[in-house]
Parts: sequence; C-alpha cells; structure tokens
Amino acid sequence: MIVIVDRPLLVLVIALLSQWLAAYLGGLLRRTVAERTPEERDGYDTVKAAILTLLGLVIGFTFSMAVSRYDQRKNFEEAEANAIGTEYLRADLLPSADAARVRDLLRSYLKARIEAYETRDLPAATRINVEIAKLEGQLWSAILPATTAQPTPVSALVIAGMNDVLNSQGYTQASWWNRIPIEGWLLMLAIALACNMLLGFGYGSRPRNAGLLTILPIVVSISFFLIADIDSPQFGLVRVKPINLMVLSDSMRPQ
Repeated sequence: MIVIVDRPLLVLVIALLSQWLAAYLGGLLRRTVAERTPEERDGYDTVKAAILTLLGLVIGFTFSMAVSRYDQRKNFEEAEANAIGTEYLRADLLPSADAARVRDLLRSYLKARIEAYETRDLPAATRINVEIAKLEGQLWSAILPATTAQPTPVSALVIAGMNDVLNSQGYTQASWWNRIPIEGWLLMLAIALACNMLLGFGYGSRPRNAGLLTILPIVVSISFFLIADIDSPQFGLVRVKPINLMVLSDSMRPQ
C-alpha cells in the first residue's frame, strides 16, 4: 500500500486545500466575535507570531531530515557499487568455472539493482525485489563449494566480499525505509492549519482578503511538496540516480 506521502503531488493538493479551508473557517469564526480591544489585538499578534515561528522551525527541521536521508541513500548507492565491483574482481581467486558463474550472477544482480532504483511501478518493484532475493541466494551458493572445500585466507576474501555485497543491499533497503514519521507530518499539518485559521480570523472572510489568505497556504504547500518529494526514494521527482551502479555495469560487460 502506498501512503499519501509517497505521492508528492497529492501532498501538495491536500495541504493547499486543507489550509485554505482552515483560513476560510477562521474568517467565518471572526464574524461571531465582537470587535477586539487593543489588548486583545496585541495578544492575537503575539500568538500569531509565535505559531508562525514554530511552523517555520518545524518545516526547517523536517526539510533537514529529508535531505539527510537523501544523502544517506546516495552514500549507500556508492557503497553498493564499490562492494559489487570488489567482489567481481575477487572472483578471479576462485576456480575458473566458479569464477565465470559468479561474474555472470553479479552482472545479473547489478542489472536488477539498477532497475530497483529506476522503477516507479509498485508491481514491477515487487517483482524486482523477488528477483534480487533469488539472485542473492544464488550468489552465496555459487561461492560456497570452492571456498569451503579448502578454506584459506584467499577464499576468506571471497566470502567477505560477497558478504559486503549482500549487506550493502540491506543497508540501502533500510535507508529507503527510514522515512519521516507519519506523526511528524501530522504535527506539521496541524500547526499549518492553526496558522491559517489564525490568519483567517485576523483578516476576516471578505472577498478583498481572499488573496492574502492564499499566500501562506501556497508557500507552505510547496514546502510540503518539496519535503515529500525528497523523502520519497522511489516515487519522487528528486531521486537517487544509480550513477555509480550504471558506470560499474558498463565496466563489467563481458569483452
């Protein structure tokens, strides 16, 4: 199941409509309240400034979380390419028949990993993940006969390299699951709705104020869209491109 935050455009629409509605409700609520005294206006301005500041801080912190997770996914993509490339070279330490099989499997595995990064289709992603799990089992089985028949420090290098290949994929998958919590999104949306309701309460719901009441919803909604886009590893516009894996794939093509 794909949650809403995996669709940045949907996040933009929902955030914009909900905030505009909150501002409009605030304007309607203003009609039911008597004219405020100067002391009440000062209190309102203080509360409005405080909650707008809080909204800015929460958006800033959330954006920082999304960017740090994006950088982490980039680092793990590079680590995957290094691990696969190293094990491809270490296959020379195996007997020729086993080495050829391991290289063929590594090329197939690398192709599947690149497809996993590039696909945007959920059924295709599920199929690719199943294929990757199958290839991982085949890779491990391919090195066991030669490395366990006569254990040596050289064969240990091959085992350690294959272990790095399998672990790097697990680290990458964990980084894809490491998302901004739904509770954080709900908190950020609740503060944004409160801000817009306060603005609507301050300006009223008269048509001449409609333009003023749309500025904050638009700005905050764009911020939500950008955060959701960066935080989504598979369905966003800003995604980690498997550049290192693709370069490695070109270098691993059989001559």
